[in-house]
Amino acid sequence: MSDALIDQVLAAVNAHVAADADEEQSIATLIAEVDRIRSAGGNPFDQRDDVVHITGSAIVVGPRGTVLLEHKRLGMWLQPGGHVDQGESPWDAALREAREETGLDVRFADGRPRLVHVDVHQGGRGHTHLDLRYLVDGGDADPAPPPDESQRVEWFDWSAAVGRAGDSRLAALLARLRQEFVT
Repeated sequence: MSDALIDQVLAAVNAHVAADADEEQSIATLIAEVDRIRSAGGNPFDQRDDVVHITGSAIVVGPRGTVLLEHKRLGMWLQPGGHVDQGESPWDAALREAREETGLDVRFADGRPRLVHVDVHQGGRGHTHLDLRYLVDGGDADPAPPPDESQRVEWFDWSAAVGRAGDSRLAALLARLRQEFVT
């Protein structure tokens, strides 16, 4: 665990402006949980260290709109994302997961991570995910997920994505981003 990385993540979260009361609560929860885990000598990125941990997700955007995938276990349309691997930052995890789950060559639009949302939600096996969602450029290619990932990965125009999103917080985020990307 790198204290410098944790400090960098907390600085980004503290600088992020919450869009609504739900996100304000998620930010407060993330900060409190990271402090709790650190105080106990744990690593807030390691899912084996604590049932509460930081994850990274990607909001993949491009000329065709945004990419969603049908989560294999949950059966709902969500953004790509997942756990942070050893030695990885949450923004690196977001890029890796987006590449692995969509087959797209994603990258940060301006060469650096842009945190667009903080969401705390229940994950599998009784875990709580402190999810950091980053905006990434997916280009214009068709998704090509590998066989072991969900095969339902699609570009959606912004309006369709808002309607298809599997949870209300993701739908609200996509509606907000639609205002930025649809002129």
